[in-house]
Parts: sequence; structure tokens; C-alpha cells
Amino acid sequence: MVPRPFLGYLVLLEDCEASTKPVKVDEPHFSVFPEFRGASYLERYRLLCEKLMTERIYDSATLLYSERTAARDGSYAEYYLHDFVSGFASHAAKAAT
Repeated sequence: MVPRPFLGYLVLLEDCEASTKPVKVDEPHFSVFPEFRGASYLERYRLLCEKLMTERIYDSATLLYSERTAARDGSYAEYYLHDFVSGFASHAAKAAT
């Protein structure tokens, strides 16, 4: 039997003022979830990752964010990266047996 694929969602976002300040909500056609009102792009992506996992749309989701200058030293911050990597590794190990 072939195991189902691991479905992962990974977002990389620049950590800058534009991504960390609250964003205006425009609702001409559809209402926005209350938790997205007054949230920054960083917070919206974090919430999206949570929803994708809670609603079991993806097996795992992670958000990495890093300053543009981090290309020099590789520094970053993250949400849910450990769960993402361990979930993928576990899936790969099961598929290999």
C-alpha cells in the first residue's frame, strides 16, 4: 500500500516594518475573520499556519521570517518549524519501511 503524501506548507517572510505593522482591512465583498483585523502580515501568516494544521488541511505548516541582511549569517526566527521537520522526518521514515 502506498502511503499518502506528506502535505506541508512553508512560508518565508521578510522581517521588516512592512510585515510587522498592522495592515488595514478592506471588506468590499467578504467579511474578514475577526482575528485578522488589526493584524500584521506576520501575524496573519502565523494564524494561517495554525488554521491549516487545526483544520487538517495540511499535515504541517511553518512560518520562517528573517531580515534581508540575514543572507550573510543565515539567522531567522520561526513558528512551528520543529513540528514541521519532525513530522516530515516521521513520514519519510514510515514511507521508507
